[in-house]
Amino acid sequence: MKAVQGVDLDVVQGEIVAFLGPNGAGKSTTLRMLTTLLPATSGEARVAGFDVRANPDAVRGRIGYIGQKHGASEGQQVRDELVAQGRIYGLAAADAGKRADELLEQLELAEQAKRYVATLSGGQKRRLDVALGLIHRPDLLFLDEPSTGLDPHSRANLWTHITGLREQYGTTIFLTTHYLDEADTAAERVIVIDHGRIIAEGTPDQLKAKVSGDLVTVEFGEPEAAARAVAIGEALPGAHEVNAEGSRLTLRIEHGDEALPTLVRALDTAEIRLRGLNVSRPSLDDVFLSLTGRSLREESA
Repeated sequence: MKAVQGVDLDVVQGEIVAFLGPNGAGKSTTLRMLTTLLPATSGEARVAGFDVRANPDAVRGRIGYIGQKHGASEGQQVRDELVAQGRIYGLAAADAGKRADELLEQLELAEQAKRYVATLSGGQKRRLDVALGLIHRPDLLFLDEPSTGLDPHSRANLWTHITGLREQYGTTIFLTTHYLDEADTAAERVIVIDHGRIIAEGTPDQLKAKVSGDLVTVEFGEPEAAARAVAIGEALPGAHEVNAEGSRLTLRIEHGDEALPTLVRALDTAEIRLRGLNVSRPSLDDVFLSLTGRSLREESA
């Protein structure tokens, strides 16, 4: 069985690209091959201008990689860990120290410089991971689920720093994430993989435009009312995917807000009382559902 097959992608310098897909789709495998951590059995890839199979050392020296697990030694002090990482990349001791201090300040870790890594919070450890990946000033940064396990405040804080890297240094960022709001707001381009193949690519808005129509959700007091409302939903011009589940009716229709008055009048005429009404624009999770038949949010949960 092939984990990844027929993957063909390009990333332009300075882009922020989100690489998304359901569990087992091939995201992390692709990332590990591009970062030289996993040898490819066929094909070719050039990262930062170098062939990953023919010249892996040159690739490693020009990229930063932040995996899903914390990469710092728990028994080291924060600043010492950064300096050691810089020395591994060939920086002189003075340069490694200076760079470590810069990153500690930028990532709001200066006050933790002399603390042991084991004593840091989850958000602080993740920011330290980012600092470790940036110690040698890479042109390209790979992030594999960078904010998994963080609370909303820590996630927002981390993303402020990540997007700031591109704004300040022009860093190219290639990431995987299960948080679709991150991909929607931070990424300029989204690439979707499933069963080891690229199945969609574009800006978040371009991908969402492929989902046909807004989602209209109508809440009723009882399942019988929702079942009766199916025929009314199906009669709306342009409505499709009309379904009743429990006491809720859902349907998709272009310009859902404009269709609401007609729907409400029809329900009133049929003496079907509704309790709530909502219209939502297509989301990236809707894109996943339409492309793969699976919800990325449900898989993540």
